[in-house]
Formats: sequence, C-alpha cells, structure tokens
Amino acid sequence: MSFSRRLRFFLNRAKNLPICRFVVEIRNRPWLDKRFTDLLREYNVALALTDTSFMPRPWEMKEKFDLVTTDFVYIRWLGDRHGIEKITRVWDRAVVDRTEELRNWVELFKSMMANNKILKRFAFSNNHYSGNGPATVKLFWNLWRSSSSQNPLAIPS
Repeated sequence: MSFSRRLRFFLNRAKNLPICRFVVEIRNRPWLDKRFTDLLREYNVALALTDTSFMPRPWEMKEKFDLVTTDFVYIRWLGDRHGIEKITRVWDRAVVDRTEELRNWVELFKSMMANNKILKRFAFSNNHYSGNGPATVKLFWNLWRSSSSQNPLAIPS
C-alpha cells in the first residue's frame, strides 16, 4: 500500500476525533508536493514545517505549493544532528548562528499572517538546531519583536 493510501486510511479514521488536531512531518523529499498538501488540507491536518539539513526549508518551497493546510502552523527547528554533535555535545549555549534562518522564519510567519491563513503558530526547537533550544527561541522572539515595530500585523507583546 502506498504512503498516501496508508495516510488517507488513518486520516479517515481520525477525522472525527473531537479534541485532536494532527500534524504530519515528512522526511522524504519526493512526498512533499502539492498533491500531498492537498490531501492534508482535505482532512484539516497541518504540514509540519521543518528546518533540517536534509529537507528543503519552507521559503524554498512556498512558490511551488501552499504550505498552509489548516488554521495553524507547526514549526520544527531541528538542524543537523550529526553536524552539531561534531561541534558540541553540551547543550548549554548556542554554537551555530541561526540569525539568517530565523529571519526567514519571521518573514514566512508574517506573510502567512498577512494572508489571514493562520490563526495559531506553534514552534519547537531542539538543541541540535543551534546548540541550545531556549537560545533559539529567544533569538527568534528578538527578531520577531524587532521586525514587528514597523509591521502593523505584529502580535502585541
């Protein structure tokens, strides 16, 4: 049975669960296309938007198909586990500068908000992204706030 058929089988059974919302994360490049996102949209399931070393980043795909498949987005800042473990295995501080990547995430969020496509945003950062998950979140928040002072779509702090 193909991946899409197995996923559809699951989504058909899960669609009537009253309190559950679902996110699907893809780690296989060929599966990530308009047909797949249309399937998620049909079942009101979010596509996990990831920042990893082995998958395209959302801003690299946003022109090919609509990344928003429901009323929320779920972000996973995962990074390059093998690459960062060559630098450190102590997760007490950022050791990779992710400023440019997180600026792209800020712009992506803002463009999604401008189109009134998303109501909620969820973001997860692990230590393998920059060396320290909380430092990644703090950097994102600082970039968000500094860009929001000129943006009327800013979320109040």
